This record gives sequence, structure tokens and C-alpha cells, in this order.
Amino acid sequence: MTEIKEHKRDDATDYTKILKALIEIPFPVGKRLLADFLNGNYKNKSITKNRLDERPSFDSLQWSQEKITEWTERLLSHKMIEHTSADYNKFAKLLKLTMKGRTEIFRPTLHKQEKMLNKKTEITEEDKINFQKHKNFLETFNPQQKKAIINEAKNVLCIAGAGSGKTTVLTKRIEFLIKEKNIQPEKILAITFTRKARNEMVSRLKSLGIENTNIHTFNSFCENILRQNERRIYSQQTRVISYADKILAINLAIANQGLELGQVIEGYFSESQKENKTQNQLVNSFMNDCFSVLEHFKAKKIDPHDFSHNSNDKDNARIIYNTIAFIEDHLKTQGLRDFTDQIVDALGFFKKHPDEIPKFDHVLIDEYQDVNNSQVQLIKIINPNNVFAVGDPRQSIFGWRGSDIKFILNFKDDFPNPEIIHLEKNYRSTKNIIQFMNKTIKEMKLPDLLHHKEEQGKITILELPSEETERSFILNQIKESKNPREEIFVLARTNKQLTSLSELLKQHGIVHILKTDEIKTTTNAKPGEVTLATIHAIKGLEANEVYVIGATTQNFPCRASDHPAIEMIKIENYNKDAEEKRLFYVAISRAREKLTITHSGKKTSYLND
Repeated sequence: MTEIKEHKRDDATDYTKILKALIEIPFPVGKRLLADFLNGNYKNKSITKNRLDERPSFDSLQWSQEKITEWTERLLSHKMIEHTSADYNKFAKLLKLTMKGRTEIFRPTLHKQEKMLNKKTEITEEDKINFQKHKNFLETFNPQQKKAIINEAKNVLCIAGAGSGKTTVLTKRIEFLIKEKNIQPEKILAITFTRKARNEMVSRLKSLGIENTNIHTFNSFCENILRQNERRIYSQQTRVISYADKILAINLAIANQGLELGQVIEGYFSESQKENKTQNQLVNSFMNDCFSVLEHFKAKKIDPHDFSHNSNDKDNARIIYNTIAFIEDHLKTQGLRDFTDQIVDALGFFKKHPDEIPKFDHVLIDEYQDVNNSQVQLIKIINPNNVFAVGDPRQSIFGWRGSDIKFILNFKDDFPNPEIIHLEKNYRSTKNIIQFMNKTIKEMKLPDLLHHKEEQGKITILELPSEETERSFILNQIKESKNPREEIFVLARTNKQLTSLSELLKQHGIVHILKTDEIKTTTNAKPGEVTLATIHAIKGLEANEVYVIGATTQNFPCRASDHPAIEMIKIENYNKDAEEKRLFYVAISRAREKLTITHSGKKTSYLND
């Protein structure tokens, strides 16, 4: 008897149902109603109130809410959907279909573009011949790394998974350009995100006998331009704002409102947010929040608006708005510029004086998943012969401060016809930890990371009765660990979780270093010191033994915030839930051999698989 094969429906274009829904729903909608409509969720009263269940696309997409939201964000980034405001609230962000989105419904192409980004890197016969030409130079590298190092495409995107040796590849490519291709060091610009990463790259290149290459952060590159052309850019002498300048500006802004800083701090933070924090720490946190809000508006190139009208906390929102409005004027009159001003002002200068744009043959950018619009525009205006970007979409975790994952996902929109290379082999973690990492982030459909180490590590997921018990467990684990203390990380989602644990460790004489969103230290643990860190503060580091505490539905995704002002302006231009899952991925990917995840409430859905 002939076997009849079961037909498998092609679901590659199911995302177009989201676009169709926006045609059928007769008014702009938010993400929640859109997802409920597609899921057929009658719990949303708007469904029956507006008779949306009579529309053809009602209950047509059996995806999770998270997946629908994730795809909605992708369609927004591809400009198939756009935000629009509501008549009743100009700050509410609703969704509207664009002409590009209408075209996509009838002639879908996005799934093909996504497939190209997610395709495993192929090593061709031509690649092997080129590897052989540089055999001695490339002998210690795997095939994908070799392909990235010597690639001659005009635009290259290297998607480098956690522990895949991206910094080594980036440094080796610079060495290749100089020693093998005879490119002058002065014609190469490498851009990192932190001074620490810059110093590390300079040190590595120096050990290879390479100097005079332009290694900068985005801000140091722009600051050099501004200093060289200060009189042409500004009407007065200017400088970068210092910590003391910020404190003075905050005090003047609060006094200008007839308020006292202590009184403002008391009303701004909740009792739980104030717990275990000194007055100075609270002042610093408030100050950082105010400047973050101001930089958000500058980066988006929009004037700060009074967001207090639509805030649940109108009094504090009004204070924040008045504070940043005062600070903006104060910086201008005092000739001060912040980090956002550095890039925006340099871009403005280049646009007015294109003859002053430095000429580079090659520009290499590290951590490309963290770039924002201004930084991408800077690379485009420099317009080098070759762009080589390295990053990992799985580790894009700074959307709340202006970064946008769309720039790495849609790299080809800014830099056409790129060669996309995946560095898949992880040299950091054991086999089972890598498998766990892959499962956590599988929705992104990127190629799985491969293990280099054959041995199995230890993964423990542990439920404990209370947060106090959780802290006691961590204390005892540290005491009993056979690893050096500097090889132990304890990671948490929020600052508050760490300050409570820090107090307990102090009581028991456990020497440790605290790295939080507020304590922005670039110092790493010395021998004998345990590291306590928020996940945002630990990115780029690794340890033999890693504990992720508080893995509950309250913390992953995070329902609370250490930064009330960020919530007030409702930064909705990024998918917070998807970023929270990536943040969890970053936490677990720090572990080399031992990973322990603890929770004392309902465990996060990220652990359900």
C-alpha cells in the first residue's frame, strides 16, 4: 500500500495575519488588543464591545502573546506598521498599517530576509582556498572565524554568540588588514562601547606590534572632533559635563521649583526602593534618572514634553519634567555637553561641513546590537569603503536607554548586500549549559551555539521558601565552594536584591564587589572577592560558578523598576518582554561550569521548558 505523506502547512508567512488584522480592525489598536484579537481572547471586553469576533482574522493565529508582540516589533522595525497617537491621549502609542505593510500582505518577502539572517554560515571551496593562502596567519581559528577575519565584502555583519571569541576575531581582522593587506593603520577606525573595551583592544594590538590605529568609543571619537572644531561649532567655550556639574544642576533645578532635594527624594522613591540605600545613593539615582530622561528626548530628536498629564504619578512626573527643562537650559548657558550631545553635535558639524568628515577605508564596530540611531547615522556619514560590524542580537539588552535591536536585525537596510557570518562555537561554557542557553532563546530562530567543551557542567534550578532563605542559601554555597571567590558571580535583576544580599555577606565577612546600575564601577573582582552584580552591569564577564537569584515572574520579566522616571515617559519603542528574556539569557551565559538558578515565588516562565 502506498504511504500517503502528511502535508505540512507552510507557516512561514503567518506573520502577515498581524498585518491583515490591522486592516480588519476599524480603528488603531494597542499591542494587547491586537494579540487578544488574533488569539480569540474574549476576556478582552473590547472584542465583544466592538464586535471584532465577526472579523475574518479573529482567532486566526495561535501564537503566544509574547510571540505576537515580538513579531509586531519586527514589523514596526521594518516600517510595515507604525505608531500613531490616540485622539483621547496623544502620548498613547497605537498601531497603524503602512503602505509597505499592505504590500507585504499580498507579496510577502520578510520571511525570506529573516531566513537569510538566521541561515548557518556556509564554508565554500573558495573560502577553503583563501584559508590556505593565509594558513600560518589563521591556524588557531575555526572556519567561521577565519571567514570573518579575511572577508573582503564591502559590508560584513558578524553575529558572534556568547563565548565565541568576537574580540579576538575583531582584533585579528585589524591585524590582517595591516599585515596581510597592507592597509595603513591611520585608515582604520575601530569603535567600542566602553573605555574598558577600548583599552583592552589597544593593549592586544600593541602586543601584536600594531600602533597608531584609531581605536575609540563613539563618544571619544566625537569628542575629538568637537574639540578640534570648537570655535566653528559653538558660540562659547564648552566642555563635557562632570559629576560635580550634574549635582549642581540638579540642586539648582530643584531649588528653582521652590523645593528641597531631600523632600523630593523622599517622595520620588518607594519605601522598598529606599531600603538599604544611603541618602547619597538615592540622590545619585535620582540624578541619573533625570539625565537619562533628558538624553532620551535628545537622542530621539524631540523636545521634552510635559509627560505628567498622562502619568499615574503626576506630582513626581511634573517635578521630573521641570527638572529636565531647567537642566537643558542650564547646560546651554554654561557651555556643558553630555554624552548624547557629543554625538548629535558631531553629526550636525559633519552635515554642515562634509569636507571635514575623516576618511577611513575600514570601520569596525563592536557590540553592534547596542547601537542607537545617532550612532548608525555617524557610521553612514563617515561612509568608509568597508563596514565590519560584530554583535549578537541575543544579547541586546539596552533598549530602555535608547539602543535598538532593529539595527542589527535589519543591517542590510543601512549597509546593502552584506555578508552575514555566524560565529557559532562557544568556547566558554560546558555542553549542557550551552544547550540550556539555546532553549531559552529559541524564539529568535538564530543558529544554535555549538559546544567546544565536551564535559557536562552542573545546572540546578531550586525553589526556596523565602527571599531570606534564598540569601542564606547563597551565603552557604559561597562558604562551601571549591572555586576561588573571584570565580563566583551572584546575579540579580534589580539593585534592591543585591543590596540585601550584600548586607548579609558583610555580616559574615565575605569580601565582595558590588556592580549595580547605580554603582558604575569598571573594576572587576580582585582575588578573594565574590562579584554581586545586576545583569546589565555584568555583560561581557564570565565565571566558573554563577548564581541567578530571584528567578520569579516578578523579576523576569521585571514588574518593578529601580528607575521611576524611565517608566514615567513610557519608552515603548522597544519590546520590553523580549528584551527581558534576552537579559535572562545574558545572565545564564556568564557561567562556564556551574549554573544555579533560585526562586522563592512562582518561577519565571523562562524556565518552563
